[in-house]
Amino acid sequence: MPRIIFIEPDGTRREVQATVGLSVMETALQHGIRGIVATCGGACACSTCHAYVDGTWLARLDEPDELELGTLQQAPDVRPNSRLTCQVPVTAELDGLTVRVPAHQA
Repeated sequence: MPRIIFIEPDGTRREVQATVGLSVMETALQHGIRGIVATCGGACACSTCHAYVDGTWLARLDEPDELELGTLQQAPDVRPNSRLTCQVPVTAELDGLTVRVPAHQA
Protein backbone atom coordinates (compact mmCIF):
# COMPACT_ATOMS: atom_id res chain seq x y z
CA MET A 1 0.00 0.00 0.00
CA PRO A 2 1.38 3.41 -0.91
CA ARG A 3 1.95 6.00 1.79
CA ILE A 4 0.61 9.52 1.56
CA ILE A 5 1.99 12.23 3.78
CA PHE A 6 -0.43 14.98 4.73
CA ILE A 7 0.72 18.19 6.38
CA GLU A 8 -2.34 19.45 8.22
CA PRO A 9 -3.10 23.18 8.56
CA ASP A 10 -1.43 23.37 11.99
CA GLY A 11 1.75 21.77 10.62
CA THR A 12 1.07 18.26 11.97
CA ARG A 13 2.62 15.64 9.68
CA ARG A 14 0.44 12.55 9.17
CA GLU A 15 1.72 9.58 7.18
CA VAL A 16 -1.08 7.20 6.23
CA GLN A 17 -1.53 4.05 4.17
CA ALA A 18 -3.62 4.53 1.04
CA THR A 19 -5.56 2.10 -1.09
CA VAL A 20 -4.73 2.04 -4.80
CA GLY A 21 -7.75 3.13 -6.80
CA LEU A 22 -9.15 5.53 -4.23
CA SER A 23 -8.53 9.24 -4.49
CA VAL A 24 -6.22 11.22 -2.24
CA MET A 25 -9.38 12.90 -0.90
CA GLU A 26 -10.98 9.58 0.02
CA THR A 27 -7.76 8.59 1.75
CA ALA A 28 -7.78 11.84 3.72
CA LEU A 29 -11.37 11.29 4.81
CA GLN A 30 -10.68 7.70 5.87
CA HIS A 31 -7.86 8.90 8.11
CA GLY A 32 -9.54 12.02 9.50
CA ILE A 33 -7.12 14.50 7.97
CA ARG A 34 -8.02 17.96 9.27
CA GLY A 35 -8.93 20.47 6.59
CA ILE A 36 -10.03 18.05 3.87
CA VAL A 37 -13.79 18.58 4.06
CA ALA A 38 -14.93 17.28 0.66
CA THR A 39 -18.36 18.89 0.77
CA CYS A 40 -19.30 17.60 -2.70
CA GLY A 41 -18.08 14.07 -1.97
CA GLY A 42 -15.59 14.01 -4.81
CA ALA A 43 -17.76 15.37 -7.63
CA CYS A 44 -15.27 18.16 -8.42
CA ALA A 45 -18.01 20.70 -7.66
CA CYS A 46 -16.43 22.50 -4.71
CA SER A 47 -12.91 23.25 -3.61
CA THR A 48 -13.01 21.93 -0.04
CA CYS A 49 -10.48 19.19 -0.79
CA HIS A 50 -7.92 21.69 -2.10
CA ALA A 51 -4.30 20.95 -1.18
CA TYR A 52 -0.80 21.87 -2.24
CA VAL A 53 1.19 19.04 -3.79
CA ASP A 54 4.88 18.98 -2.94
CA GLY A 55 6.74 20.23 -6.00
CA THR A 56 8.79 17.06 -6.40
CA TRP A 57 5.56 15.14 -7.07
CA LEU A 58 3.84 17.44 -9.58
CA ALA A 59 5.45 15.87 -12.65
CA ARG A 60 4.23 12.43 -11.58
CA LEU A 61 0.58 13.47 -11.57
CA ASP A 62 -1.68 13.80 -14.59
CA GLU A 63 -2.36 17.40 -15.51
CA PRO A 64 -5.61 18.82 -14.08
CA ASP A 65 -8.45 18.83 -16.58
CA GLU A 66 -10.66 21.83 -17.40
CA LEU A 67 -13.29 20.86 -14.80
CA GLU A 68 -10.70 20.73 -12.03
CA LEU A 69 -9.10 23.99 -13.14
CA GLY A 70 -12.49 25.70 -13.17
CA THR A 71 -13.40 24.38 -9.74
CA LEU A 72 -10.02 25.39 -8.33
CA GLN A 73 -10.92 28.99 -9.16
CA GLN A 74 -13.36 28.82 -6.21
CA ALA A 75 -10.52 28.13 -3.77
CA PRO A 76 -8.68 30.92 -1.99
CA ASP A 77 -4.89 31.14 -2.30
CA VAL A 78 -4.51 28.95 -5.39
CA ARG A 79 -0.88 28.29 -6.25
CA PRO A 80 0.88 26.53 -9.15
CA ASN A 81 0.97 23.32 -7.07
CA SER A 82 -2.72 23.45 -6.10
CA ARG A 83 -4.82 20.38 -6.79
CA LEU A 84 -8.22 19.08 -5.81
CA THR A 85 -7.42 15.86 -3.99
CA CYS A 86 -10.63 14.28 -5.29
CA GLN A 87 -9.06 14.38 -8.75
CA VAL A 88 -5.80 12.66 -7.80
CA PRO A 89 -6.12 8.86 -7.90
CA VAL A 90 -3.85 6.86 -5.63
CA THR A 91 -1.42 4.66 -7.56
CA ALA A 92 1.47 2.53 -6.36
CA GLU A 93 3.83 5.04 -7.98
CA LEU A 94 2.64 7.74 -5.58
CA ASP A 95 4.19 6.07 -2.54
CA GLY A 96 5.44 8.97 -0.42
CA LEU A 97 3.26 11.66 -2.03
CA THR A 98 3.26 14.73 0.18
CA VAL A 99 0.39 17.22 0.23
CA ARG A 100 -0.14 20.26 2.43
CA VAL A 101 -3.66 21.25 3.48
CA PRO A 102 -4.18 25.03 3.30
CA ALA A 103 -4.68 26.94 6.54
CA HIS A 104 -7.96 28.44 5.28
CA GLN A 105 -9.54 24.97 5.39
CA ALA A 106 -8.69 24.42 9.06
